[in-house]
Amino acid sequence: MASRARVRAPELTGKGGWLNTGNKDLTLSDLRGRIVVLDFWTFCCVNCLHVLDELRELEERHRDTVVIIGVHSPKFVHEAEHQAVVDAVERYGVEHPVLDDPELATWKQYAVRAWPTLVVIDPEGYVVAQHAGEGHAHAIEKLVEELEAEHTAKGTLRRGDGPYVPPEPVATDLRFPGKAVRLPGGSFLVSDTTRHQLVELAADGEQVLRRIGTGERGLTADSFNEPQGLALLPDGRVAVADTVNHAIRVFDPDSGTLETVAGTGKQWWQGSPASGPAREVDLSSPWDLAWWQDRLWIAMAGVHQLWTYDPAAGTVQVAAGTTNEGLVDGPAAEAWFAQPSGLAAAGDRLWVADSETSAVRWVEPADAGNGYVVRTAVGTGLFDFGHRDGAADQALLQHPLGVTALPDGSVAVADTYNHALRRFDPASGEVTTLAKDLREPSDAVLVDGDIVVVESARHRLTRLRLPEEAIRVESVAHRTQRAATEVAPGALRLEVVFQAPAGQKLDTRYGPSTRLLVSATPPELLADGAGAGTDLTRDLVLADGVTEGVLHVSAMAASCDDAPDIEYPACHVHQQDWGVPVEIAEGGVARLGLVLAGLDAE
Repeated sequence: MASRARVRAPELTGKGGWLNTGNKDLTLSDLRGRIVVLDFWTFCCVNCLHVLDELRELEERHRDTVVIIGVHSPKFVHEAEHQAVVDAVERYGVEHPVLDDPELATWKQYAVRAWPTLVVIDPEGYVVAQHAGEGHAHAIEKLVEELEAEHTAKGTLRRGDGPYVPPEPVATDLRFPGKAVRLPGGSFLVSDTTRHQLVELAADGEQVLRRIGTGERGLTADSFNEPQGLALLPDGRVAVADTVNHAIRVFDPDSGTLETVAGTGKQWWQGSPASGPAREVDLSSPWDLAWWQDRLWIAMAGVHQLWTYDPAAGTVQVAAGTTNEGLVDGPAAEAWFAQPSGLAAAGDRLWVADSETSAVRWVEPADAGNGYVVRTAVGTGLFDFGHRDGAADQALLQHPLGVTALPDGSVAVADTYNHALRRFDPASGEVTTLAKDLREPSDAVLVDGDIVVVESARHRLTRLRLPEEAIRVESVAHRTQRAATEVAPGALRLEVVFQAPAGQKLDTRYGPSTRLLVSATPPELLADGAGAGTDLTRDLVLADGVTEGVLHVSAMAASCDDAPDIEYPACHVHQQDWGVPVEIAEGGVARLGLVLAGLDAE
């Protein structure tokens, strides 16, 4: 076995304490003798949710040797609230200990720069690998198998039960519901996300009429996996965004039947087809749905795009977005989104809740019917958020998940992390607050003169009268808590570290197997070095006169099994997007190293 760098793992500390341990605080000495995988995550991040699902099989197969520790490291202010972390751990079925680190103490100790990041610690307490982004479960499992063999031989591996203690279940009719739709008969269909079901509620929004689905994760004729968005189709059936199954399902309320119309059950990766027969194309965490322009539009949160499903042709295709994460308007094919999570059709506009940019945006037909264009109503980018009413160009939201078209042409916004219902009026260009003191509202349904809000973290539907006047809320503004990296003016060497996992090599059969895309906010930050390329090293030049900004770096690498006797080697895609806040300062670093996989030697 190749020798590895010996870096002692820093202690695990977090002001919020521990979850899923039966009220016991854990230390690294408690975990000595076990292989530890630290998962740095935050619950707003869809890529982090993908990694949670990637780790489930590893967790099960190596339960007696591996301990996975979630280190919750918040981006948004709301995510630093302890109860919000408690809710998220239950909501997403996290079955391992979680350290609540609201002040990013452990994040800083491990020099983490991106969500998600995985760090592997060997049974003797040394860091042996670090991986950023998705797609690393296979590599980590290979490393785990090597560590099991090595430390069994050394006598330093301790097998047995892990420290996970499940929380006590809570009885409620709904558990973290996601979205809702009103059926023609007046009842509500709700996605009961954490219980992997749909629930039909009576017109009062309370009485349970029936449950659809077994309640167990699955992609069968009677099962879901964390369903979210719902859309009423013209024929009276309901389309369902079956989020963790990466599929679109259709439920018939009359017959009770459920069928899959789009998706394979596998997650879409770069290089996969982005159009074609709907049942043959992979999808990625579809979060919401809307019927608009004779198509079913899909908020494809997992790849920061909007897709469409054409039921007449039985096909899907990308409609807007490049897969780059950010806020860029313009022609649909060139626009950037960041986890679009809510959709609402209204005439010639499709409203979009773009959650990670805390933005409300819309899609409309381009002039002369030449495709579509994307525009922003509220929001400025990935790092600014808060609760501020007033002119739309100054207003702030915090991770909205839902939008609802109102009869007067305005749009209600489920401003999820502000626990509020907001309103944007295109006629006046103003943002106001309709209601506050909700708990993680994620969707809303218009019912006559009322609006029924999905209060996800209160596990219920709440009926509100649409107010004639807005509520006055004291304005607050925030930026992400991550400390900026001080970089020297002028030349900056960017190096993305990627080491192919043991037993694999870069897949160069069809050309370069790596990709690097670099941009900046503001764009003027970079005098040279922006754009796409295949080398994971780039010499950047920072412009004079710009003192701070954000470097946006997107990297991908493909590796395949390196065995000459295997005719069709298994291949794996590793990818990650970083948003790195930087400040220009004399004495700052001249090299910026970002770890995609491996360890940074510098």
